[in-house]
Amino acid sequence: MTYQINIRTSDTNQNVVTELTNKLPSGAKENVIARIALGYSVQSGKKFTSTEFGLYNSKGKEYKDHVLFDSKHRDFYIAVICQYYGIHKMDENIPKYIKLHIDHGLELLDKTFSTDNQLNLFDFLIESLEKNIAILDNTESDLTHVKNNNQNIQKSYFSSLIKIEVGNNLKSNELIYLNLNDISYGNFHIAVAGNSGMGKTRFALELLAQISEKTNGQTNFIYLDFKGLKPEDAEKDKEFFTRTKAEYIDIPQMPFPLNPLMFIDNINDKNKKMGIDKFVDIVCKYSNLGIKQRGKLRTATTEAFLDKKGSVYPSISDINEKLLEIMGDDKDSLTEIISELSRYNIFEQESKNIESFLNKNFYISLSGDLSNAIRFTSLFLIINYLYNTFMNLEDSPIEDDYKAIRYVILIDEAHVIFKEKKYQDLLEKILREIRSKGVIVVLLSQGIEEYNQKSFDFSSLCEIAFLLDIKNKDLKMINKFLGFSEKETVKVARSMENIKKGEAISNIKEFEAAELFKLKQFLS
Repeated sequence: MTYQINIRTSDTNQNVVTELTNKLPSGAKENVIARIALGYSVQSGKKFTSTEFGLYNSKGKEYKDHVLFDSKHRDFYIAVICQYYGIHKMDENIPKYIKLHIDHGLELLDKTFSTDNQLNLFDFLIESLEKNIAILDNTESDLTHVKNNNQNIQKSYFSSLIKIEVGNNLKSNELIYLNLNDISYGNFHIAVAGNSGMGKTRFALELLAQISEKTNGQTNFIYLDFKGLKPEDAEKDKEFFTRTKAEYIDIPQMPFPLNPLMFIDNINDKNKKMGIDKFVDIVCKYSNLGIKQRGKLRTATTEAFLDKKGSVYPSISDINEKLLEIMGDDKDSLTEIISELSRYNIFEQESKNIESFLNKNFYISLSGDLSNAIRFTSLFLIINYLYNTFMNLEDSPIEDDYKAIRYVILIDEAHVIFKEKKYQDLLEKILREIRSKGVIVVLLSQGIEEYNQKSFDFSSLCEIAFLLDIKNKDLKMINKFLGFSEKETVKVARSMENIKKGEAISNIKEFEAAELFKLKQFLS
């Protein structure tokens, strides 16, 4: 049975319908205003009860069913009311709810336009649309990786024991080793905390050098230096680059050797759209861009992809050109970000071989001369590319109680990333998921409070921790960082009181908990 929805507005609102219709282009029908009023009332959050069915009289503008809702849109409006009130589509009260919301919406519209004579109806509609899209946009974004069924990457891994020399016993001078990929560890992520100048960077370089050498180059790494490496320090680390065969990339003096859009499936349309959305989300989220800018960037990126044939990817420069066409003379923070990424050649213009990239070692230095927006955006585009690419690979195997390791992602100055929740969310997801793919994340930070955030304790996702000298020696926080119980408190306090440059305590199983030892450091 199909019922008819024939209604009349209140007599007061009959004039409102006419006045608002006059604000529309010549020839517009009065049912347009009724539909806008219905939507505006529902959007306001107003809900009516059955006792209010007689709230408005029916002496005004008449709307027959076929006029109010043509057959094309009728089901949509009925569905809105059904969803809003949780009722069935054949509920006899649906016409009454629609009449109430149209009258209520007309009252709201009349009040809005009466108080602002300069308000244009189209500006009002655009503002209302953006406001409600923004509500959707402020919900938690889905950080899950997107599928890429056409990736076809083969990444080497090392499946035997990776035994790393991490230091010397201060008492006996005996070497201390870490069985890095032993499955007795819940995961293989590493957290390192220490004041500037205490030796954490030299320890990190030694760690990477040994991993590269002891896996015969099958486990590769990327060192992400957010603060940027000074020329004199880069010169000092030449031996590290030589020993590990790592390419030193000084951004923006040279581009990151990959197109960050290459994580996207360029064949499957559904996966491609999801990948484009992920790229747009990252740029907008980490550059603090708004909903209007998000839409324009999505359009520009989609058009840039459409211009390419086969499996060829557009570059950031291609997206910049499309964006400038869309924006015309209207320049804003979005055009500034994309233009800078393009102008500075932050990323490779051509689509190079992904497999070749993943089977090499890299040290990426993001110059401190770049704006924070550019550095954050670039860093998270790189991190997202790595995360998404590895999540589309098969899990690495476990052989003889050792997890096969493919790759190490080292993030220096990680305390910068921990500052805001929007940065924390992606990092937390990576730490949880990427370990199954044989990827180790190493985080370097100046303190432990950055790990122990109110919303989440990141140190709990790093099974292995090294603590050098730090400013804040809060014992409770130190125990939490290292995963110690209260019984280690006395020993922790004594060790941290006597700790010197180049020394550390750790929670590794191969050495006594909280006992000081001398760190193994890479010396040029």
